[in-house]
Amino acid sequence: MRSVRLFSVGLLLLLAGCATGPKGSGIPDEEAIYDVPLEEFWPSVRQFFTDNPLAFREDPGNFVLETEWREEFGGSKVAGFWHRYLVLGKRETPTRGKLWIIRVTRSSGRTLATAGDELDWGVNRTVGQGPGATDASGWSMEDHAEFQGRPIGENAIVAGSAQGSRDLVMEWKVFHAVAPTLARKAPDGKETEVAKAEAPEVKTVPALAVECGMPIIGLPPEVKPGGVMLLGELHGTQEVPRFVAQGACQTASNGTPVTVGLELPVENQQRVATFIRSAGSEDDWLKLMEAPFWRNPYQDGRSSEAMANLLEQLRQLRARGLDVDAFVFDHPGLKGQEHEDAMAATVLSRVRQAPGRFFLVMTGNIHARGIIGLPWDNIYRPMGVLLSGKVELLSLDMAYNSGSAWICAVEGGAQVECGVRPARGKDNGERFFVHRFERQNKAGYHGFFYVGPVTASLPAVHRGLGRPGSRDNSHQPPVKQGDALASRQ
Repeated sequence: MRSVRLFSVGLLLLLAGCATGPKGSGIPDEEAIYDVPLEEFWPSVRQFFTDNPLAFREDPGNFVLETEWREEFGGSKVAGFWHRYLVLGKRETPTRGKLWIIRVTRSSGRTLATAGDELDWGVNRTVGQGPGATDASGWSMEDHAEFQGRPIGENAIVAGSAQGSRDLVMEWKVFHAVAPTLARKAPDGKETEVAKAEAPEVKTVPALAVECGMPIIGLPPEVKPGGVMLLGELHGTQEVPRFVAQGACQTASNGTPVTVGLELPVENQQRVATFIRSAGSEDDWLKLMEAPFWRNPYQDGRSSEAMANLLEQLRQLRARGLDVDAFVFDHPGLKGQEHEDAMAATVLSRVRQAPGRFFLVMTGNIHARGIIGLPWDNIYRPMGVLLSGKVELLSLDMAYNSGSAWICAVEGGAQVECGVRPARGKDNGERFFVHRFERQNKAGYHGFFYVGPVTASLPAVHRGLGRPGSRDNSHQPPVKQGDALASRQ
């Protein structure tokens, strides 16, 4: 248990002062306070993690427990991210206590690299460093010892990047589960309430059977049955599909059915619907990926490995009982305004058929604009304009920190070339969040969604059959130097 104590001290130093979340963010603003001694409610906390179930190891003398790693989206081979909780009991007074729950996230590679690409499926238990190499992973001796003792196979991961953040949502989930069981007898023999809520009610999940990642700040207040969140994205990144998968998982876990809209050709609708209801076998993957869309000579980022991963993640969520679905809405045979009209009509039809669901719709940022006109066509009506007034619409532009993306741009002449290129953005931290403006901006967006530093996701065909995790054709071209115009249509 020495490693638990050392780790907790380090995190306390890093995370002091991070108790509250932004107002209106959907993240609790206050801590949960238990009006009983720490010793009295700690057994109930242990029972919460036992019942859910989340296996853990404990340092009982210091009221510290640490859960085992769980893979995002329920054991998929493509997630590439694992989470564990460090739970710290804190004594406010001799008769009051609280919990700090730190979510630790680790990727399958040190730089949060391609999802699923660095899983260790073999018998090698090393941490990927040759003799005499300097350990740059930041792991302690105890971390290395723990890694050596982990099971091999699907439960083994290579040394990767780790981040720790206080998870107030999880703290309140535990509180709402534990508080009803904590009752003590007053001197007159009557039961008294022993826990008080000083924060808004937080919906709880009956069982934490699916790991949905760190709660997305600002998402919960925007989730409404029948509502459409139109995400104007930069195609060809790993982060936007992960944002959508996490958003779908978190929304469905909180009790709202969610449907994801993808800018894929409508002729792929049956393939997509069949796949996310399948067992995800090799044959299921072949039927999905044999569509011409995935092998189009013009790869603009929508047929990326991350998009294939997203479909697998939605399949995993459905398999675990969450009410998630998907549809496609692109009409590639049409051009200009006719193309925009057809896409909007398809989205509108889907929303009207299922008014009780929340819709997360991914599209290029031109289509998501909410004003008439573009620099090259002053009467052009984007999909955001066509949907406005017909559905409860929240149109968001993409914000991100600098990195790379699979971008199509004009190089020198009229020919469009696609490849991994630098993408310049602004640093707003690592955490995913949604921000709503007081009013629409000049481009017609209601706000933006932020995904942190971006990383290019290559076309799925660069991975052989496009099956996430396959390594039969894993060459990645180098990032092209110089600035490039991002094609986000």
